[in-house]
Amino acid sequence: GAQMGVSLIAAVAAPQTALGQTAVSLLGVGAQYGVIMPFSRLHESEADNIGAELMAKAGFDPTESIRLWQKMAQASQGAHPPEFLSTHPSHATRIEDLQALMPKALGLMQQAHAAGKKPRCIK
Repeated sequence: GAQMGVSLIAAVAAPQTALGQTAVSLLGVGAQYGVIMPFSRLHESEADNIGAELMAKAGFDPTESIRLWQKMAQASQGAHPPEFLSTHPSHATRIEDLQALMPKALGLMQQAHAAGKKPRCIK
């Protein structure tokens, strides 16, 4: 345990050695998959939710955001990496998250319509 930790620290401190280069590479990969990608997915999910809420506040039907991701899933025909290897949530995760948001978003759309906000492009 402790010996392994000391060895890793020594390897990272001396990146000119083969072991040091490997250790630094592994730390980079660990940071990429353990820190960067989950935060990127979180930001993407947050953007999806904000987008659906903004649609609703403008009077657009936020359920169309779900249909968009259903169409994207169909178009990709399963050709995407596992979610943990991606900077974006899977189509299924996006759909589930947006479905969970719909009661709030539909309420926002109803408020917008009650306030007279209805996009002119909607018949």
